[in-house]
Amino acid sequence: MGSSINEIAKHEASRDNGLLRVVGVWGLAFSIVNCVVGAGIFSLPSSMADYAGDKAPLAFVICAIAMTAIVLCFAEAASRVPTSGGSYGYVEAAFGPLTGLIAGVLLWLAAILACGGIVSALADGVASFLPNVDKNLLRPAIIIIAVGGLAYINILGADKAAGFIGIATIVKLVPLALFVIIGGIYLLKNGQQAILKSDSPQFGRAIILAIFAFSGMETPLGASGEVANPQKTIPKALFIGMGFVLVLYLAIQFVAQGLLGADLAKSQSPLADGIKLVFAPIGIILLIGASLSRFIWLASDLLGAPRILFAFARDGSLPKPLASVHEKYATPHIAIIFHAALAIFLAISGSFEQLAVLSSLATAALYILSCAAAWKLAKDKIAIFGEPLNLKFLPIIAAIGIISMICTILLAQKNEIIGLVSVIIATIIYYLIVQNNKRKTT
Repeated sequence: MGSSINEIAKHEASRDNGLLRVVGVWGLAFSIVNCVVGAGIFSLPSSMADYAGDKAPLAFVICAIAMTAIVLCFAEAASRVPTSGGSYGYVEAAFGPLTGLIAGVLLWLAAILACGGIVSALADGVASFLPNVDKNLLRPAIIIIAVGGLAYINILGADKAAGFIGIATIVKLVPLALFVIIGGIYLLKNGQQAILKSDSPQFGRAIILAIFAFSGMETPLGASGEVANPQKTIPKALFIGMGFVLVLYLAIQFVAQGLLGADLAKSQSPLADGIKLVFAPIGIILLIGASLSRFIWLASDLLGAPRILFAFARDGSLPKPLASVHEKYATPHIAIIFHAALAIFLAISGSFEQLAVLSSLATAALYILSCAAAWKLAKDKIAIFGEPLNLKFLPIIAAIGIISMICTILLAQKNEIIGLVSVIIATIIYYLIVQNNKRKTT
């Protein structure tokens, strides 16, 4: 068993040859926060109130229990196999290349669809501020400039990308902090309005919505091969980032409920509408903040997601050029350019919209595989760098994460589940074709 463990460790470590481990705790933590706290938070409180009424914060807490289990599993797995591709590497090391490829496809698919959707929404939002400009020209221009500019920063170096994300995330959080602080002070002085409970509360749907609002940490972890002291850095960044997100979400929901009361469930822009009751100019800042948040979110996607393609190519599942490392900047520049180009295509064509739900289900399936991988890696004592976390009660923690995500998938519509299964089957067929071609050439 010892020799096989050493072989697994060598294979996973070799994937990162040529890359520089330069990303620290705070750079990764900011990237996680940025990727989880997307523009959706600016409208999330109204949807949560519509489904769960005044019990919306409770839905966040229940969701936090499930997500805590998943975060702990990611931290354990990442402390053992901190390699390019993130959860793709964990699952591959635990269960072999076929299951690893399935996890990687789910991870990258969710990331590229989300990237296309977010940049499209960004272009629409910016275009709305310039009504006199031809949208047929303006929209593609915004998409190309936004994605192309962030891709260029990533090519210059993972440390530069992480540094940009850190500063940008702080800027992005300012409007949300203003909402919580100013709105919270107002409520302490004037009291909270009574919120109207939903006529047809769907508490289960609220929990699902909250779970998806907490997803996203897996994308920046795709750059794990460029994280310094990864067995300690990645778990710390996960705990800091996801802990902050939980506190932030709860604070925003409580303040939104307090400010808007019965009107919260009907509001299209709950944060902006709520803060207007206190200080109208802040409402404009929040509207601008939604567009800014989308742009900054793209930075984290372009940091983590291309590294998944890079990992695929290094392992022989994709063409070798995608495994290229820039001679000067030591970054996977071809993979970054390819990912950015596809995101631009999806955003301009709009074809991503039909697959938006599949993106969410792909994430849930990925979490199931990652939780199982964490348990298997610990059981087999696989670790690449130093001493891993060695969490107590890991089997119970993994079971909670797996069961919660299975329930989430089962609550989806039949055609959506069929779509997810189809992606997995297509991945298996692709793997078999690649393996058959390899055998023919050797």
